[in-house]
Parts: sequence; structure tokens; C-alpha cells
Amino acid sequence: MGLIRWKKLSFCRQRSDMGVGRPASKRARADEVMHLAVVACGNRLDETLTMVKSALLFSIKSIKFHIFAEDPLTSQFEKGFLFQLSQWPHAITNKFQYSIYPITFSVGNAEEWKKLFKPCAAQRLFLPVILKDVDSLLYVDTDVLFLRPMDDMWSFLKAFNTTQLAAMAPEHEIPKIGWYSRFARHPFYGVTGVNSGVMLMNLTRIRSTLFKNSMIPSGLSWEDLLHPLYQKYKNHITWGDQDLLNIIFHYNSECLYTFPCQWNYRPDHCMYGSNCKGAEEEGVSILHGNRGVYHDDKQPAFKVVYDAIHEYPFEDNLFQSLFYPLQTKFLDTVNTLCGRIPQVFLKQVEKSMRTVYEKKVVRHVRPPPK
Repeated sequence: MGLIRWKKLSFCRQRSDMGVGRPASKRARADEVMHLAVVACGNRLDETLTMVKSALLFSIKSIKFHIFAEDPLTSQFEKGFLFQLSQWPHAITNKFQYSIYPITFSVGNAEEWKKLFKPCAAQRLFLPVILKDVDSLLYVDTDVLFLRPMDDMWSFLKAFNTTQLAAMAPEHEIPKIGWYSRFARHPFYGVTGVNSGVMLMNLTRIRSTLFKNSMIPSGLSWEDLLHPLYQKYKNHITWGDQDLLNIIFHYNSECLYTFPCQWNYRPDHCMYGSNCKGAEEEGVSILHGNRGVYHDDKQPAFKVVYDAIHEYPFEDNLFQSLFYPLQTKFLDTVNTLCGRIPQVFLKQVEKSMRTVYEKKVVRHVRPPPK
């Protein structure tokens, strides 16, 4: 470890005592399955199942779901999944596996971590420590919906350069109305900070990297960094684990890949006027209904999408039972700030449906030999 002590920490670098990567044959097999993690505490069963449903609707590769739940909810989730499995067609159930884990924190006070910001949200900080056999992972909040194949988000992993090990979207597009740029009392990433509700991670790189920080000049591993970082900033953070991630990537900006706002589209992108140009041009790829907007009438455009996916029976025709009802219900939202441009919400859904339809229905017949 001598080299680590005297070599200047100028970028995210891998620890010399840890192997990176896997044998080619194992890595190739791992690439066939995408890993998706979610943390569900409190009354989040329906939201979680709807998120899972949205991921399965359009995905191409198989998905392994890693679901973290409080002890009282573990059996509830198990029953919920078993019930859904009995309702969903084999073509869907064959596309995924799932594991349910208890909430655990490997360092510091577990009760303190558990109550940080939302219940159990800090669990996402410990995913690299808990899921030691997983190479890469997409974490999403329970209030996230996929409007296009998860495979497209997964492909961002291939866009990482040699130092990047995680990817998130900016918290805001406009600094003058962004929360971090106006109110934060701690360091944060870039100009407007990042939002951790959708976070893509190369866990192997995270586990094998020393991170620069304001406490230890020689750098700290991910697990060793979490507790002292929280102790230093706990009286200055508002958004809990998201703030800690912003602090980490403030000091290690070369480790973070940022993807555009349409991959984590929230009410903030439309409730103060439209401020996500990527969504205007390409449509929303991942919808993030924070602020509880799926369950109240404050942003009906978000609720319409959630209800449509929640109520859609897998075996029904996508256009007749999902897209057309969605289109019709959107007519009631056009006088709201977020619903005034329906194509922002509908463009990717329609495109994804056409792709699924073509795979199921269109048959490419070879011309007869001459």
C-alpha cells in the first residue's frame, strides 16, 4: 500500500490491493442480465410493483431485481410478487428474477442511517458493500417508471471512460432556480448538483477505488468514507444520502458520468415552465414522480402515466389497453403546466410500444430462392 500513500490523488483511481474485472467468459454471461435495485420502506409495495412492471414492459435483456425492504414488509413483498407472478404471462415472468433483502447498514448507527431523509433511502449508499457479486447495477427510487427499454439506460455503462464509475442526471437545468445552487450549505457536484433517484453504478469500480475527500489526504474506500462523511456534514445536509453523494462527487467529479434530464424527468422539469430540452426533443425516457405526484392531483400528467401502467393487464394489446387510454386521459391534463406538451410524456412510450409490437407481430419472410 506504500504507493497509495505517496502518489498524489488527482483522480478516481483503483486500489492496488483489489482485482478489477472478471474473466472474459464470466463477464460475457453477466452482460446477459441487467441488475436493478430498489429500496422500499413504508407503504411502497404498489409503487415498487408498478416500477417493476414498467421495466419489464419494454426491456429486451433479462433483469435481476434486488429489492431491499424492512422486516415487516419482507413477507408482504414476497406475497405481492408471488401474486403478480400468478397473474403475469410466462413470457414476462421468464424475463426476470428477484431477491428480497433486509435493510442493513455496515458502518455507523443503523437507526440514524435508516432515518436519514426518507425512510431507508440511505440503503442505496451501501449497495456496493452488500452486493459484492454484482458488477454493475441501476438503482431507482420506487416512484420511477421506465417509458423505454431499461437496456437503453444500461448502455450508458459502455459510455463510461476509465475513471467514471457512476452516472446520474443533474438536479436542475437552470442554476437560478436550482435548489443546490441557491440553498446548499455543503459542497455539491457541478453547477446544480445531481439527483440520485436514478443512479447507474459500476460496483466493481466503486469497490476498488479510493475517493478524494476533505478529511483524509490519502483517500478512502467507499465503505470507509460513508460514516465519517456523514458525521462531518450531518448538520448541513437537507436531502440526506443524495447530499452525501453530491459531496463525494464534488471532490471526485472525474468519477461521474452525467446523463440528460429526460432520463430522470421530475415535476421540477415542468412545474416552473418546461426546462428539459432533451425531453421536449426526444420525449421522457424515465419518469420520476417524486413529491408524491402519482397519488394526488397536483401534477395530473404524472398520475395519468402511473395509473395507466399500474392498471394495464400484461396479456392485453399495448396500443388498445395502454397507449390509447393514456392518450385519451392526457386530454384532461393539457391545461396544466406539466401536461401542456403531451408528446413529452408520450413520445418514448409510443416508440417503445412500436418496437415491442414489431418484435411480436412482424414476421420477416425471406424471398424465395430464384
